[in-house]
Formats: sequence, C-alpha cells, structure tokens
Amino acid sequence: MAPVSALAKYKLVFLGDQSVGKTSIITRFMYDKFDNTYQATIGIDFLSKTMYLEDRTIRLQLWDTAGQERFRSLIPSYIRDSSVAVIVFDVASRQSFLNTSKWIEEVRTERGSDVIIVLVGNKTDLVEKRQVSIEEGEAKARDLNVMFIETSAKAGFNIKVCSQAHCPPPSIHPPDNVEFFMSLK
Repeated sequence: MAPVSALAKYKLVFLGDQSVGKTSIITRFMYDKFDNTYQATIGIDFLSKTMYLEDRTIRLQLWDTAGQERFRSLIPSYIRDSSVAVIVFDVASRQSFLNTSKWIEEVRTERGSDVIIVLVGNKTDLVEKRQVSIEEGEAKARDLNVMFIETSAKAGFNIKVCSQAHCPPPSIHPPDNVEFFMSLK
C-alpha cells in the first residue's frame, strides 16, 4: 500500500486598496459567482478550498483582507506565515495601482523573499474606464520582481489561471518558485 502523504497547505493572503475586487476574485474562484452589490470586508475573512491536481491534492487557505486604512494594523499578522501574497489593484483606478508598491513593501518587510508575490490587475471588463495599461502592470511587476496577471472577477477572466499559478509543485521552494510561475504563462 502506498504511503499517505500529508496534504500540502498554501496560505494566500489577498491585499490591496478598498473596492479593488479582492472579495470578488475569491468569490469567483470559490463559487464561480459574481455579486454586483458591493459590501466592504470588515477586518478579515477566511475560506478554504481543496484542489485535486494531477499529481497531488492541496488545500488553499484564502485570506481576504479589508482594504480600509483603519484595518491596516491587522495586516502584518496575516502576511507573516503566508505562502503567497496576492496584491490586487483596479485597472480603472490609477491610485490603487500606485498604492500596490506600499502593499508589496509591507509583504517584503514581513516575509522577505520567502513568499510568492502576484500583482493582479482586476476589473479588465471596465474597458472604457481603464487608467492602467497592461504594459504598465507588466513593467511594475518586472521592476519589483513579482508575477503579474490581469483578471476580471465579473467576467470570470483569468480567475482559474490566477489561482492555479499560486500552487508550486512540492519540489519548488523560494526563490525558485518565481521562475516556475513565470513559465506557466
């Protein structure tokens, strides 16, 4: 009988300004739904999902953080033991894009290089309101040595790709994981 291996767990913390779509990305991934009514996250929410991949089973722990300034003091404790930090901005809000630098800096202060950082430009369905080009997102990701992907939680665009990219094979550990993830695109 084959030995039973421990279930690999990956903690993903979603960070970014208020109203950029962190909760919507998680909801789309978990339930394949989109809710048009906005309700701000208060403090932090936690969801868990088991994924059955070709070669293994993993458990994703998704931590949805509030983007409001009054909850910022809680954030470092949730970043501390994360495997992945997903930094979300709204492509229709230049300010949310500019603020990603401070979110990334906060992650690096807590975790150094022991975490995968993914910069996510959300709300690509808002074509007419776009203020941040894909090229700007890619350039910032290159400059900060993080991964980059654009999504639309509303349309369901790149949500599965986004979530699967967060799960390194068991043999991959930082800093090798950045190269692994870049090869997925």
